[in-house]
Amino acid sequence: MDVPLWLALIVIGWLGIKLIRPPWWLVVVLLLGGYLLADSLLAPVVDTAVK
Repeated sequence: MDVPLWLALIVIGWLGIKLIRPPWWLVVVLLLGGYLLADSLLAPVVDTAVK
């Protein structure tokens, strides 16, 4: 099952806010940073590090 990246980010952000209750600015920075990193030249490096 293929899930679009934007949908996964919304779901993860919503769950993180409901379960952990971090500050809103931290959620925005992490989600935006992760989205931008996934589209950058560093994506293959992060992908191999995560696997």
